[in-house]
Amino acid sequence: MATITKLLVANRGEIARRVMRTCRAMGIDTTAVYSEADVDAPFVHEATDAVPLGGRRPGDSYLRIDRIIEAARTAGCDAVHPGYGFLSENAEFAEACAEAGIVFVGPSPRVIELMASKTAARSLMQQAGVPVVPGWHPDGGSSVPPADVVASLRYPLLVKASYGGGGRGMRIVEDAADLEAALVAAEREADAAFGNGAVFIERYIPSARHIEVQIFGDSHGNVIHLFERECSIQRRHQKVVEEAPAPNLPSDVRERLHRAAVEAGRALGYEGAGTVEFILAPDGEFYFLEVNTRLQVEHPVTEAVTGLDLVRLQLLVAEGRPLPQEAYDAAVVGHAIEARLCAEDPARDYAPQPGTVHRFEIPQGGGVRLDSGVEAGSEVTVDYDPMLAKVIAWAPSRAEAARVLRRALRDARIHGVVTNRDLLVGILGHADFEAGQVDTSFLDRVPPATLLGATAPDEAALRCAALAAVLARQATRRRQAAILQAVPSGWRNNPSALQREDVAMGDRVLTVEYRLGAAYRVDGATVDAEVVATAPDAVDIVVDGIRRAFLVTQEGDQLFVDAPWGSVAFGVAPRFADADDDGVRGSLAAPMPGTVVSVTAAAGDRVSAGDVVVVLEAMKMEHAIRTPSDGVIADVLVAVGDRVDVGTVLAVVDDEAEEVADAG
Repeated sequence: MATITKLLVANRGEIARRVMRTCRAMGIDTTAVYSEADVDAPFVHEATDAVPLGGRRPGDSYLRIDRIIEAARTAGCDAVHPGYGFLSENAEFAEACAEAGIVFVGPSPRVIELMASKTAARSLMQQAGVPVVPGWHPDGGSSVPPADVVASLRYPLLVKASYGGGGRGMRIVEDAADLEAALVAAEREADAAFGNGAVFIERYIPSARHIEVQIFGDSHGNVIHLFERECSIQRRHQKVVEEAPAPNLPSDVRERLHRAAVEAGRALGYEGAGTVEFILAPDGEFYFLEVNTRLQVEHPVTEAVTGLDLVRLQLLVAEGRPLPQEAYDAAVVGHAIEARLCAEDPARDYAPQPGTVHRFEIPQGGGVRLDSGVEAGSEVTVDYDPMLAKVIAWAPSRAEAARVLRRALRDARIHGVVTNRDLLVGILGHADFEAGQVDTSFLDRVPPATLLGATAPDEAALRCAALAAVLARQATRRRQAAILQAVPSGWRNNPSALQREDVAMGDRVLTVEYRLGAAYRVDGATVDAEVVATAPDAVDIVVDGIRRAFLVTQEGDQLFVDAPWGSVAFGVAPRFADADDDGVRGSLAAPMPGTVVSVTAAAGDRVSAGDVVVVLEAMKMEHAIRTPSDGVIADVLVAVGDRVDVGTVLAVVDDEAEEVADAG
């Protein structure tokens, strides 16, 4: 039986901090490893010590087995925890740890290898009597299935990466015309994400639920389950909101899911933490998806309802100890919901939003837990997953848990990068979610615009926020003034004149006119307001008989206003338009920083509206850049492998040339 005294965390961000938290509680020292992009990341400072890996991208740092093993040796670590993602399900890494005499916190290399291939996993589960989704995988030949196979599976189909997960290398195909292109794109994305481009095909089951069961095994032959989680709310096959237990699940289905998961674990001789994932069809039948041979991102909801520390259980099992009695005695108490807070813009097709986090404050306590990878001052880059943090709420009932989580997200102060916070608030308040009527198509039938619109401030609230922003900015100016600092903001020596200032919210400019204690107008509408107090960071206003505090943060030309109903970001509107703002006519510009992974058109090619010209990879996902109209490619300005910034012109489409060609 081994005793872990010092553990290397072969990961980054919030999971690295999460593992270190349990290690501190158990008296275990920790070593962090970090890339050039993570030199000042919070997890690096929280470890007992840290070893640089060099490189910036994952392939040059967190995916380098040789460097991580050497780091463990250098720091004197006797164990490695892989977290999730990166090398967490890499059998070669687990084997390398064993050869170096280092304990790998996870299942054996044999089990990881078996489950790393989803096609091999499907075969093994079929042998164990666990139902699987009908599918097909290439057997050394063409990756395009024969016509009779496709006919037996029936459209829609789901193309999936054989190795890896997280929604990468996955495509839904509605008809035969799109199948080959989907296979090529999935293979490319899978190869970039996991180093293996193998894919396979399954029947796609619409309106299904994604339910997973947490299992735990030890080296003494014991395998148990720790109940299930609902993970159906997803976008691009990536989970967004998870909860435990699964709502509206018939007791007989629940029990059969638990039994099937344990049988899967026993068939594998499973040790450590694992998750058996299932698809639950509308008719009540469920099918095996995969076994994740690691800790899951959403493990906190299981911890919240059982009171167990799953990382502690992992470490005990890794030391060779049997599962403790509390694991067998675990029961579900109350309800827990987790929301993944990501640096992405749902209003712009979830475009990644790298940048500097200026403020990061999320209320905790009262049933709210925060697992965060960032803090104020952290830099969010395009090199890694966009998830900033997980916010988890526990309460005696599901309705209370949703309300507590929604309140915590609304009260959060997150400045500097655009996030999906408002989308999460909208999901938690949607009638279907409140009723527990969720499935994997939720974000298709309830588009982001609907959810964001439900959380957006109304015009009256927006006018108050704009007024607060301007008054706070004026208070800052008065405080910085060399003379007459005691004169209040908005004071004019001409009593009939109104002070005027513009602020911008996206493309919209709001004009704020005011004279202290007399009149307030925003966007041409009178605001019946009494200003109680102003300061550079807060404005206290009575509007229509209700007093509210607006908290204001100023970062350069940006003004972030946090109010009881949410948050608004304003920019200081320019006085004069920039003549170069429109750029070159027909330009296709990069909407985010990233790396060019595909160029599908060349100068002179005719294109139709919606055709893909360039594909960018950013934050571990691919983003297609499409033509807005019919035309001819006038120029392509990038090549595969180029790294580009926001606004970089990738190609130019000349719609006039198309008109001329047609006329000729």
